Amino acid sequence: MILSRFFRHLPAVAAAALLVTAVGLNAVYAAGTDTPTDDKKKEKKKGSAIEQPEQQLAHAKAYDEFVRGYRAARDMILAGQYDKGIAAMHALGRDDNPDVANYIGYANRRMGNYEQSKIWYEAALKADPKHTRTWSYYGMWQAEQGNRVKAKEYLTKVASLCGNTSCKEYVELKSVIDGTGTY
Repeated sequence: MILSRFFRHLPAVAAAALLVTAVGLNAVYAAGTDTPTDDKKKEKKKGSAIEQPEQQLAHAKAYDEFVRGYRAARDMILAGQYDKGIAAMHALGRDDNPDVANYIGYANRRMGNYEQSKIWYEAALKADPKHTRTWSYYGMWQAEQGNRVKAKEYLTKVASLCGNTSCKEYVELKSVIDGTGTY
């Protein structure tokens, strides 16, 4: 009986496993892309072996919905619609996600709300201390505040995380520090 139920659900289990694997690989490339970190993957699995694939499929659907909302909110922010973008980020219900917190910080910085920006950058780094994009943006924040020493310290951190000095985050922060660029 249990075995026949398992085999009946086998195609769904296989599809869920493939989907979860694909979603998991996207998180590796999340920093600096339009795909946010899947912070809910770390939650402990509950349920039987039959229930887990169903939970994984539900998680994958929820994550896809989150990604769509995140991308729409990010696009608003990058288009200069900061208030709408911040509201859309908050509406995702994932303020503790490093990518969400980072872009809330970025939008606040672009609006000149430096204290709010600092709070959100620190929240992003608390969620993911290796979040390269946040280190870069927070370095820009430091440069805009006139703290070149701290900005250069963050530039060194970005280089360390990237493993080189040619990654986008490093190049952008360096140009702000050198006074040849703004972001």
